[in-house]
Amino acid sequence: MSTTTEFLFDGSEDAQVMVLMAHGAGAGMEHPWMASAAAALAEHGLRVARFEFPYMRSRRDGKKRGPDRMPVLLEAYRTAARECGATRLALAGKSMGGRIGTMLADELDVLAVTAFGYPFHPPGKPEKLRTAHLEDLRTPTLILQGERDSFGKPEEVAGYELSSKIQVEWLPDGDHSLAPRKRSGHTVEENLARAFTAAAEFVMRHA
Repeated sequence: MSTTTEFLFDGSEDAQVMVLMAHGAGAGMEHPWMASAAAALAEHGLRVARFEFPYMRSRRDGKKRGPDRMPVLLEAYRTAARECGATRLALAGKSMGGRIGTMLADELDVLAVTAFGYPFHPPGKPEKLRTAHLEDLRTPTLILQGERDSFGKPEEVAGYELSSKIQVEWLPDGDHSLAPRKRSGHTVEENLARAFTAAAEFVMRHA
């Protein structure tokens, strides 16, 4: 099948569910974090398709661009969903990619959506919330958030009006990439393993 979206696939072609995974604002689909997430989900029996937004693809040609405007991001995600070849689809994303996934989950009628480090607001600007669409989200959603995430800490998120379909799981001492400090007694390997396992089990539970 000819597509306009470039994908990186992990997992068996015979998997019952495909997870379409989008990257964050600063690093593309080949970043080690993304590769680790895709491999872990695949190990749990899911097929994972990673893709990139247009601005990130342009960086391969040496063009230093920031993220595309929201309509472009949304359309790129829609296109990837059409072209990934899935009959049973779930969405996932890191930071910005997770945000876009939650914005499209109901429209695309997917099984579930998982966000790793949801950007509830820009760092240092808690008044600029990105939560309006989360209030009536109908798709089962799992947000895996670090306890130290400057884009949304536990005491902030506790005050948000979120849909009953949204579950938030906190990773001990984690930052926006879920990594804890050494002195916390937790390790990044432990946090990521916990997050990726929770994500895979959540998707399979709603498959």
